[in-house]
Amino acid sequence: MNVTLDQQRTDESALRSLFDDLMRTWTANDATAYAALFTENSDYVSYDGTRATGRAEHQDNHDKLFRGVLAGSALVGELESIRFVAPDVAIVHGTASVLMPWRSHLPERRRSRQTLVTIRTDQGWKITALHNGRVRPVRIPEPHSFPSRMSQLMTRIARRLGLGRNRS
Repeated sequence: MNVTLDQQRTDESALRSLFDDLMRTWTANDATAYAALFTENSDYVSYDGTRATGRAEHQDNHDKLFRGVLAGSALVGELESIRFVAPDVAIVHGTASVLMPWRSHLPERRRSRQTLVTIRTDQGWKITALHNGRVRPVRIPEPHSFPSRMSQLMTRIARRLGLGRNRS
């Protein structure tokens, strides 16, 4: 990438502001300002796996949320990393979770991680894709552990019985 150090610092600052604006506009329960952070054709995958496409749909969905079940909520979190994949494209990772108005701190089970694909536009940096997933780390079992051996045994039995996915 042919980007000067000064330009990278400027871009990083703008991306930090974009992430802060994501939290600020949510906390203000301002669906219009929140949606304005996204490109016109952006994708938004919520923590439950649902997908919305386009700024207008994001605005409509968040307007309903901010006037309904998430009224008075705040978005709290922090930026974790910024990685430029091209001069005008950056991947931003952060944590940001909804803090309901009756809570003073965020329950661990509500902690989420966001992956934002951001692009430079004529109006500055915008989010073109956001994927929100709950932080629920699962330890990967070693290949010779009991869970792995049980899975391997069940696979052999299923194949002998002709069950499940056939491998040809």
